[in-house]
Amino acid sequence: MYRSHVLVCGGTGCTSSGSEQLVSVLEQEIAKQGLSEEVKVVKTGCFGLCALGPIMIVYPEGSFYSMVKPEDIPEIVSEHLLKGRIVKRLLYSETVADDSVKSLNETDFYKKQQRVALRNCGVINPENIDEYIGFDGYQALGKVLTEMTPDQVIQTIKDSGLRGRGGGGFPTGLKWSFAAANDADQKYVCCNADEGDPGAFMDRSILEGDPHVLIEAMTIAGYAIGASQGYVYIRAEYPIAVKRLQIAIDQAREYGLLGKNIFDSGFDFDMELRLGAGAFVCGEETALMTSIEGHRGEPRPRPPFPAVKGLFGKPTVLNNVETYANVPRIILNGAEWFASMGTEKSKGTKVFALGGKIHNTGLVEVPMGTTLREIIEEIGGGIPNGKKFKAAQTGGPSGGCIPANLIDTEIDYDNLIAIGSMMGSGGLIVMDEDTCMVDIAKFFLEFTVDESCGKCTPCRVGTKRMYEMLDKITKGNATMEDLDKLEELCYFVKANSLCGLGQTAPNPVLSTLKYFRHEYEAHIKDKTCPAGVCKGLVRYSIDADKCKGCTLCARVCPVGAIEGTVKNPHVIHTEKCIKCGACMEKCRFDAISKK
Repeated sequence: MYRSHVLVCGGTGCTSSGSEQLVSVLEQEIAKQGLSEEVKVVKTGCFGLCALGPIMIVYPEGSFYSMVKPEDIPEIVSEHLLKGRIVKRLLYSETVADDSVKSLNETDFYKKQQRVALRNCGVINPENIDEYIGFDGYQALGKVLTEMTPDQVIQTIKDSGLRGRGGGGFPTGLKWSFAAANDADQKYVCCNADEGDPGAFMDRSILEGDPHVLIEAMTIAGYAIGASQGYVYIRAEYPIAVKRLQIAIDQAREYGLLGKNIFDSGFDFDMELRLGAGAFVCGEETALMTSIEGHRGEPRPRPPFPAVKGLFGKPTVLNNVETYANVPRIILNGAEWFASMGTEKSKGTKVFALGGKIHNTGLVEVPMGTTLREIIEEIGGGIPNGKKFKAAQTGGPSGGCIPANLIDTEIDYDNLIAIGSMMGSGGLIVMDEDTCMVDIAKFFLEFTVDESCGKCTPCRVGTKRMYEMLDKITKGNATMEDLDKLEELCYFVKANSLCGLGQTAPNPVLSTLKYFRHEYEAHIKDKTCPAGVCKGLVRYSIDADKCKGCTLCARVCPVGAIEGTVKNPHVIHTEKCIKCGACMEKCRFDAISKK
């Protein structure tokens, strides 16, 4: 029995910040102080506050140490773990009061969150099945296999109101019922763990911090629809998630929770991993299944839908990781419990990957219906450097931009669609006043052009033409006629593309045109970028009255665009300038301006 547990984040973010080294140094120091029998070091999944990594929490006190360095470890071990004196200067500042230390749940980042899908992340060792079982793991599977019929399972998921967390929000129970209704000698349960949206890492964090929840949920889905085989399609760029999920699958097999005759119920179910190469189009269900089959990841026309003819031509259910992560809690706590959270048409909670111009980047899980303002200002800590909030992009390349005047929008599936965006998998990119909305639309279009599989002409050619028009606008070479053509093309691509990638690719353009048309017009009519971002429209100049002739700007210019002699005002030759901004960064006299 240990008197203290030290939980160290082993998610991708903290690992890249050096948490593996922290664990090694911690164990060495603990052994050095003779505490190996009293203090246990546990490598967990993501705590959510990714901006503060590496993160370490000491229990039973719940002391939250952030941005820990290896050189801090000896002091934490000797003072806190040996003598019981918390090292306050190394704690996350929000947890430190004048004469006490607050728990993490009292901080602004956590107090409005409600963790369901993320409930075990940062709490258990993801590589130890016993810890998952200790937190009610596999109880839902046991209940399903010994007390419920497949129809009762599906009805429970229907009654809960759970909708797919990976895209358009299709009702999960309804999808399962379609597959269950089709008789076949073989059925499949698939999981989309490919997560291709820029800035999204919800599914990865669940797999890294709580892999057994996916195994349990997919097995429950298999029982509900009559499937005996599952496949997890996961991108190869997630090595930690791949490793932990494979460990979890091996452990579940060893415990008899996967394989033949699970819980002596006569039900068989097993699952395998399939590594994807990181193709965004494989987030579309038919393209994903085509890839699992060993072919090029291209979408297939629908109907027939996968519930009728999916993987290997058999009835198939496909959900993403976050959707599955809710299933065991719904079975254990009841459909009414889950339906009590959220809004009328969007039940439960949603995980968002909060990024961009925001203080607290990381993962947040909030009830559906939470306003954008609450997420950005209260949980996210607001915009850094005193800048103003301008817009938020939800749904990644498939979503749209929400302007500042809609910051009080309650976030759920229907509200986001109504204002020209979508939930998607849950990426939430925050932008401040220094962001050019035309450039943002161009960024997402460049991504979708690159990721288009090329199977259908509207997407293959249409997105490329849209990108070219945006590029023309950002360089100041477009006309108002080009803007009309761009909008017309957006609606054509949206209406005629084969799959969701092409159908939603115009969303970033259409939403920015709707809410920020004045920025497009400024680029076209005035040949200016209001945010000063688009290099083709930026001009650097030197104020002769402020320039001291120190020559520093000329020395850092990589192309020799600045001319002048010592102690005399310098001049920038605009035809040579590549707009890198190095001169402005180095000028100590505020003599260089960007227009």
